[in-house]
Amino acid sequence: MIFKKPIIGFSFFAMNFLATENIFAQDSIADVILLYQRSIGGWPKHIGGQKIDYTKYLTDAEKEDLLDEKSRNDATIDNKATTKEIRYLIKAHKTTGNKSYLDAAEKGIHYLLIMQEKNGGWPQFYPDSSIYRSEITFNDNAMINAMNVLWDVIHRSNGFDMADTSLITPSVKAIDAGIQCILKTQIEVHGKLTAWCAQYDKTNLKPAKARSYELISISGEESVGIVEFLMKIENPSYAIKSAISSAVDWLKKSGINGFRYDNIKDISKPGGIDRVLIRDKNSRVWARFYDIETNKPFFSGRDGSIKWSLSEIEAERRNGYAWYGTWPRKLLEIEFPE
Repeated sequence: MIFKKPIIGFSFFAMNFLATENIFAQDSIADVILLYQRSIGGWPKHIGGQKIDYTKYLTDAEKEDLLDEKSRNDATIDNKATTKEIRYLIKAHKTTGNKSYLDAAEKGIHYLLIMQEKNGGWPQFYPDSSIYRSEITFNDNAMINAMNVLWDVIHRSNGFDMADTSLITPSVKAIDAGIQCILKTQIEVHGKLTAWCAQYDKTNLKPAKARSYELISISGEESVGIVEFLMKIENPSYAIKSAISSAVDWLKKSGINGFRYDNIKDISKPGGIDRVLIRDKNSRVWARFYDIETNKPFFSGRDGSIKWSLSEIEAERRNGYAWYGTWPRKLLEIEFPE
């Protein structure tokens, strides 16, 4: 890890002082984001099982509770948590000039740096390492979102030109290590590179399962974000070029022609809908999970068993998860050819 100690959080006095100093240069959402930031620098994605809504009105008592909870260990990069807050605060600082927003964003960047594993990967949560939270996580683009923030720190892009320049060198080292982790985790099948699993064991870098329905596989979604990141690299090495072209070849081969993924009315199902593949000669979709050995799409309900047909899993999981999508379309049709 690059930093050994987390930065200490704002005290209530300091936050009030900053608010007073910047009373004419505030952003109401950014002010709430500051309240939710944990002492270690990152942000949670849920509080009490509920997704955080930064537009929600908070009472004084609720604000006090958030300040009391700053030491909780629920900070994460899952579901864009932490990275989206950093990006919002950077924009808010640019608009208002409020330095407290920039300070909090830089503290968030420090969090991204200290949570990186020695092998170059990012876990889903830090410091919480329970269950699958310590695995190297590409799922929902968690690791790539973190790397994209550090990329902007290095290149002074997307508003990050105001970030402390002392963050550049550690960000370069983190990106280099992250790229090596990506190269090491690309799945090889019968001597040929394919794409990536959604998560990996942090010790041996082998593909790993997460939730009961997120099994070891090759991912038709997460692999796209990885390739898009690698394509940003100027003067890429042979290994990077090979990783990109191999993953693109796999995505081309793995598309399912003649179908679209859509909702249909079904009053027998919860919510009155069902999600199914529908024949459509003009459409092409990709599965979320492919069996590593056979490259066949598979599905799983909460019982954790593999099913080869979407109709075989329970309606709650069938309708509550993105089993198919068009994630690679832009990459294959526009970005890679360019």
